[in-house]
Amino acid sequence: MIATAHANTLEARLGKLHGVVAHMFQTAPFGSHCLAQDGSFTEINDMELSWLDRQREDVVGRTSFRQFLTPASQLKLDHYLAAHQRHGFIDLELELYREGAEPLLVAVSFNGTLTDEGQRRPGRYVLFDLTALQRERTIQKYAAMSFESACGICVTNALGIILRVNAAFTTLTGFTNDEVVGKNMAILSSGLQSEQFYQAMWKAIETRGYWQGEIRNRRKNGHLYTEWLSIASVKNPEGLVTNYVGTFYDITAAKASQEEMHRLAFHDELTHLPNRRLLQQHMEHTLALNSRNGKLSALLFIDLDHFKAINDTRGHEAGDLLLIQAARRMQTLVREGDTVARVGGDEFVVLLEGLDTAMNTAAAQAQLVGEKLLAMLATPYAIRDFKFRCTASIGIRMVSFGDHASQLLTHADLAMYEAKKNGRNSLRFFDPTMQAAATVRAHAEQDLQRAVENGEFELFYQPQVDAQGKMVGAEALLRWHHPERGLVSPGEVIPLAEETGLIIPIGNWVMKTACAQLKRWATLPEAQGLTMAVNVSARQFAREDFVNFVLKVLEDTQIDPTLLELEVTESMMLDIDTAAAKMQALRTAGVRFSVDDFGTGYSSLAHLTRIPIAKLKIDQSFVQHMGDRQADLVIVQTVIAMAHSLGLCVVAEGVETPTQHQQLLNDGCNVFQGYLFGRPQPSGALERQLLQGNPPAG
Repeated sequence: MIATAHANTLEARLGKLHGVVAHMFQTAPFGSHCLAQDGSFTEINDMELSWLDRQREDVVGRTSFRQFLTPASQLKLDHYLAAHQRHGFIDLELELYREGAEPLLVAVSFNGTLTDEGQRRPGRYVLFDLTALQRERTIQKYAAMSFESACGICVTNALGIILRVNAAFTTLTGFTNDEVVGKNMAILSSGLQSEQFYQAMWKAIETRGYWQGEIRNRRKNGHLYTEWLSIASVKNPEGLVTNYVGTFYDITAAKASQEEMHRLAFHDELTHLPNRRLLQQHMEHTLALNSRNGKLSALLFIDLDHFKAINDTRGHEAGDLLLIQAARRMQTLVREGDTVARVGGDEFVVLLEGLDTAMNTAAAQAQLVGEKLLAMLATPYAIRDFKFRCTASIGIRMVSFGDHASQLLTHADLAMYEAKKNGRNSLRFFDPTMQAAATVRAHAEQDLQRAVENGEFELFYQPQVDAQGKMVGAEALLRWHHPERGLVSPGEVIPLAEETGLIIPIGNWVMKTACAQLKRWATLPEAQGLTMAVNVSARQFAREDFVNFVLKVLEDTQIDPTLLELEVTESMMLDIDTAAAKMQALRTAGVRFSVDDFGTGYSSLAHLTRIPIAKLKIDQSFVQHMGDRQADLVIVQTVIAMAHSLGLCVVAEGVETPTQHQQLLNDGCNVFQGYLFGRPQPSGALERQLLQGNPPAG
């Protein structure tokens, strides 16, 4: 008798609980239905009816769930059921057909299985609207909201005491059903949400019947995780809350992915500084702030001088290390509210906020920061096993009320280029006249590209004579025949070609043309034995195929390789091992090397003993001032003496007067080049003078 009463009580409690669950599904904020053996609806909740835009009496017992699927989803469902005959499915995404509207994507969960006779046992289908999640697929899909779904589910009483949880709850939190039943949901609390947060959450549940949002909770092992939580209240017929149903899923990985995507979208991957996009937002915020408080700001556009030298000679990895160090230096100098951003390869921007309200005072503040940046960035960088000095050029654009963010960077960039023109390692403020200069520069770049495509270049040759005045060689010098401006000197062509990358095709053309001229000279008795000096750019020399390219040109032209003299600069010697290997490979083939503009670069004198060079060329800046600057004369004499002690020939450039020539002769210089012995001229003019037995025109 007691056992029977106990069983009846238990059955009553289970019945009551089942009723609670059934009512929960009926009023739940997700779709739910049950089907008969023939596939027709036996139950369907209000939410699903609203999706289908149907009345309950038109659906229950009259239609099947399959009728409301799109043809593609019907086929998908058939294939799935055929492949999983004895099992239910979780998160099968199907599309509900809706007349006159777009199909509704839903996640469907079903816990029905087949009997031994092959009949499908009755079960409950639950459906969740995935429309919003289609826009944010980086977050985990909403799982079907049932006890058999992949979502964690927890049912509590009206006081928040846990009555039941599903298997997914245990998987996500680490707590089993027995460990949490009878306890308050607060067992999962991380303590990271404020009291105000929970007050707002429960107010929403009381007024709307549900709440959903992101929340941080704690697993059984103490680890924090982020979940997307939905809480719905269940009411009895009298309108009183009897239960709460919480459904949640772990979005920790999705949140981390989102944060990483945000970081990549708004930060530079190498230096982790804000990128151009985030800088633009900061600038717009600054302009809005300035309009309210009347203060001024400043934009400093910073470009590292000679950065390409380390990239071209030591490789991009060394260049990256320098950029990281430069970024850290700038960050340590500015205030907490200021912005340091990387907007290009070696280009940075500093946004100074909250400067004085008076323009002159604010400009002085910006200039002071700029000068500190110049000094800090000019300090040598320790890059692995060597030190590299890399100064900077800074352009400053003051930011005031009424400015437009789109123009600020352009103006600061123009000012930076003015700083470079004025000797680098300096700063300049923006001036409207820079805009006109920038337009001219843009046209020049277009013209140079056209010149490469149309073959508008020509080589001129400047004689080199020995101590007896006999011509022993010539240097190939580039000239550009501009269709409108006429002959353009290399002093204008080469820097522009370096900056645009056109120096590679131009340099290759120069090499081929100069070697072809050497081949012609070999057929002229008067010109036989003349050497040809060809300048090599750092970017050209740094290419992996440089040695093979030169060897191919030698093979194609069949010239005497000992007559080809490649002029390199000291800046190419930063990576001495790589440079020496390339030079030795070509020296083995007979090609000779000279160091151009000696005394103006970065290399150690010790490098001269490690590379196969035959000549040193004294830069013309020292030669021209020998007579009026004692220091320049001492440098020239020292270079000549040092070169001779190393068994090297010395070539003096820029010799223009007999006095300079005589001084160089007295000091033991071997070869001379300059206007005193001949200007750069076309090959035809040089050949005619050689045929006549006359020295080149001075």
